[in-house]
Amino acid sequence: MAFKEFGNYDALGLAELVRAKQVSPAELLDEAIARTAKVDPQINAVPVKHEDYARKQIENGLPSGPFTGVPFLLKDLENLAGTRTTSGASVFKNNVADHDGTLAARFKAAGLVIYGKTSTPEFGLLPTTETRLFGPTRNPWNPQHSSGGSSGGAAAAVAARILPVAHASDGGGSIRIPASASGVFGLKPTRARTPLGPDRGEGWGGFSCNHVVSISVRDSAAMLDAIHGPEASSPYTAPPPERPYAEEVKREPGRLRIFFTDRSTYGDAIDPEIAAAVRDVATQLSQLGHHVEERAPMLAADPAAVMAVIVAANTALAVRLTEGRLGREATDRDFERLTLASARNAAKQSATDYVAAQLAAFQISRSLATFFEGCDVFLSPTLCAPPLRIGEIDSMSQDLSHISPILRRYMPGTSMLNMSGQPAMSMPLAWNAAGLPLGMMFAAKFGDEATLFRLAAQLEQARPWKDRKPAICA
Repeated sequence: MAFKEFGNYDALGLAELVRAKQVSPAELLDEAIARTAKVDPQINAVPVKHEDYARKQIENGLPSGPFTGVPFLLKDLENLAGTRTTSGASVFKNNVADHDGTLAARFKAAGLVIYGKTSTPEFGLLPTTETRLFGPTRNPWNPQHSSGGSSGGAAAAVAARILPVAHASDGGGSIRIPASASGVFGLKPTRARTPLGPDRGEGWGGFSCNHVVSISVRDSAAMLDAIHGPEASSPYTAPPPERPYAEEVKREPGRLRIFFTDRSTYGDAIDPEIAAAVRDVATQLSQLGHHVEERAPMLAADPAAVMAVIVAANTALAVRLTEGRLGREATDRDFERLTLASARNAAKQSATDYVAAQLAAFQISRSLATFFEGCDVFLSPTLCAPPLRIGEIDSMSQDLSHISPILRRYMPGTSMLNMSGQPAMSMPLAWNAAGLPLGMMFAAKFGDEATLFRLAAQLEQARPWKDRKPAICA
């Protein structure tokens, strides 16, 4: 391997070595490629590789940025001109992007060297990453379990120390869910903080956003500094930060008012080890000087019902556009049965049903805004059950009725924060007796990533995780 100490550094640390000329971008890329070759056959996190593209980036000269020379992976939903972008779908297995997404362009401007794409469920629809096209992405802590979804490949790659940071996106929990399942740090930014163009003004009715999963908090903060901000086509913008997020991680959080719950959004009891972990973290927060109080929001509508309508409509459009290009009706040779079922369900809904779902999302947002008038941060379990087993959700099943009950049990609390647009993060602060990671979710008021980064830095120091590594590790 080209640079054996690679795994001792986060992305900012690697960039510092490049600036000091202690290591070259080519050496870092060689090491990332070697690490991918070593562990990816076991976890299947990087199905699309374009190493020549990365080498050409280096040959052409990298821009000066905070991450110049650091190897990087895009999620397989983001366009990068001249490379394959499949969205996890069989029908797009040979699709080559003819332009960069705005986000990809910003990653490149930050100096990142993009050598491949990470796995995602078809169209990012599920909290597990097990596509018919590429097969299941496995959890580095236990390959019988899922690494989460929809940014499952990104989280698995970072957890296995292939690289310290990778692109992720979140429309209903897709940064936080895999961060929890894979034992890494993942922050979902405020709505409109990061770009979605040039092809979209918003995703899933404003629920979707982009950022990264990482080993360190400071990488997440510095990356958000590098990629945030509106673009020409942005339909709305997030409140501007008071100062760079990289500075926030160096500041004390002060005494925060933190509400917490160890139950699901629906009031249901959850996995007892996860509930105990939430209470343990709440106790530690109190010991750190924060005011901690057990209290949970009462929502005005059901987030799952909202997601079903909004996501189905967006899926139906994607299928319809593909059918237009194919010149025929799509079949399960093109898309997985879950995708087609979601699209067909949308056809049964009216425009009025869609507007009603948007109104329900707004009511949920108002419920949360009222709740956060009393606190700075809300702590809850990211997931209410341990990481799913591979095969527990089958998107190609003839009977898809098994999926909704699993989602309600597994991830009831993530999507409401997509509806409100609030920032939220999953932190790897606990593991169960079986050695699987249990993420803790913290949410803050709209536009207030700063408080989350300050709290995250405090907890990263008080309860470090960087040196705790999974069984499958580069």
